[in-house]
Amino acid sequence: MSDLDTSLRADLDQLRQEGRFRPLVVLDSPQDAEVLIGGRRLINLSSNNYLGLNTHPRLKQAAIEAVRAWGAGSGAVRSIAGTQSIHEELEARLAAFKGTAASLTLQSGYTANLAVLGGVLGEQDAVVSDALNHASIIDGIRLTKAGRYLFPHRDMDALQQRLEEARRDGRRRVLVVTDGVFSMDGDIAPLPAIVERAEAFGAAVMVDDAHASGVLGRNGRGSVDHFGLEGRVAIQVGTLSKAVGVLGGYVAGSQELRDTLIHLGRPFLFSTSHPPAVVAACIAAIDVMESEPERQQRLWENARHFKEGLTTLGFNCGHSETPITPVIVGEARHAMALSDQLRERGVFAQGIGYPTVARDQGRVRTIVTSTHTKEQLDRALEAFADSARALGLPLHPVVAGASQA
Repeated sequence: MSDLDTSLRADLDQLRQEGRFRPLVVLDSPQDAEVLIGGRRLINLSSNNYLGLNTHPRLKQAAIEAVRAWGAGSGAVRSIAGTQSIHEELEARLAAFKGTAASLTLQSGYTANLAVLGGVLGEQDAVVSDALNHASIIDGIRLTKAGRYLFPHRDMDALQQRLEEARRDGRRRVLVVTDGVFSMDGDIAPLPAIVERAEAFGAAVMVDDAHASGVLGRNGRGSVDHFGLEGRVAIQVGTLSKAVGVLGGYVAGSQELRDTLIHLGRPFLFSTSHPPAVVAACIAAIDVMESEPERQQRLWENARHFKEGLTTLGFNCGHSETPITPVIVGEARHAMALSDQLRERGVFAQGIGYPTVARDQGRVRTIVTSTHTKEQLDRALEAFADSARALGLPLHPVVAGASQA
């Protein structure tokens, strides 16, 4: 064994001691309300497939037809090999859907954040970021030379202080960045207050709608539409791999923003574009989101039912406002133990610990979808109750008729 492998093994052993080492779970089925793992069907509460679009017949048919018409791959980066018209069609559809002048697709939501932060900000500029923003935003900030101003989660007074500091420091561009929906806690950014403060200091706002697209707003248009802030948010980043059900990321905003990212966005410049099948499936997904609003309605009905059930049982679900509902149990090892107990009882819900969340905020993160049935959700609730009893986890059940304020 090499010195490198010996060193890596020591790090892995530390993860095992902390209860944070988790092998990949292999599925023998599509991502759906139930999945096949090790020959067993389990209720799936781990997927971001909010609207169940990944198995929608229109998306599958669109992907098949695109392979026949366009081939399996796109050849190279668009700035060298040329851009296929199907990619341009998707971007026009996304811009119209998000209510912006233009959009640009990238390989993932992660690379979209890297492209924006690296392409738009230089050392004369400033980025003002919520402390609980997604890892892709944090990594994008690390890659830029812009001044960094962090504010505590959803703290608007602190945001104003950071904006004042950035202006006192003489920064050229000031960009306030926030998740639309925070992926670990399921709470929604106070976007109207963020926009008001940013405008007062001549700053621009960027929102990452990875978990808001398909969930918030009309037909899932996202947090900007949800709050009626069209034209006041400069940059909307999103993913095509969660509610849209396929793969990739996008940036929506002005034509100037699109042109800047084409020339300066490194993930765009140095990565091959999406295969045509992916692009066609994404276009079909937008069609479905616009024509089948009942999927979004069922998503919210299921989320309310499941969240109320967990709260009544006495689980700590934090401050979730969306279909992302954490079950917070403390140390990572407790979260992993709860996840294991759930799997024994027919529920697939992954444990999450440090560094994804704080050390004392280990949790099982659950996400319901529009395709779950009430019967499946009730079985999952029963599994949570049984698992907690088996582990001796302290619960605080809500007594019927008692105030939950």
